[in-house]
Amino acid sequence: MSHWQHQSAFVDAGAELGEGTKVWHFVHVSAGARIGARCALGQGVYVGNDVVIGDNVRIQNNVSVYDAVTLEDDVFCGPSMVFTNVHNPRAAVVRKDEYRRTLVKRGASLGANCTIVCGHVIGAWAFIGAGAVVQIDVPDFALMVGVPARQIGWISRHGERLDFVDGLAHCAQTGDRYELQDGQCVLVKEGQL
Repeated sequence: MSHWQHQSAFVDAGAELGEGTKVWHFVHVSAGARIGARCALGQGVYVGNDVVIGDNVRIQNNVSVYDAVTLEDDVFCGPSMVFTNVHNPRAAVVRKDEYRRTLVKRGASLGANCTIVCGHVIGAWAFIGAGAVVQIDVPDFALMVGVPARQIGWISRHGERLDFVDGLAHCAQTGDRYELQDGQCVLVKEGQL
């Protein structure tokens, strides 16, 4: 078996889990889920059928990754953060054919107790602060906080706040160099991550 799972976890037949993935206490992975290598699914995590999770993804305790959510490589989902998949849910109205897709791009971090409203893209290496409620698409490297979430700056791949001078910034931890181009943060030279 290429993955490890705690004896209290349920991984339904048909689910695909990559090499070295760990499935902790009371997790339920649905049959159609595809999960990459070296992932960690914390206690009480639920993964739906129409879910794709890349490599090296960390999903902390009590997170439900519902249908129509895709997490690319190196995504971090903080404890008890929330994904939705129906924009206007009603118990009396079946809307399973109206799910709105959510894409979380490579390296993004979703803070504890934040909410990602369905139908949006969270950009690569973006950072969503704890408790934020995201109702819009988020650019790459954006630092988002608040309810509703608003952008307060830019953040490096290493997770350090970027200070731009004349449209240029660098990460002291990695040597990465960034440039503002048409109002967007662009990684122009990679250092050591």
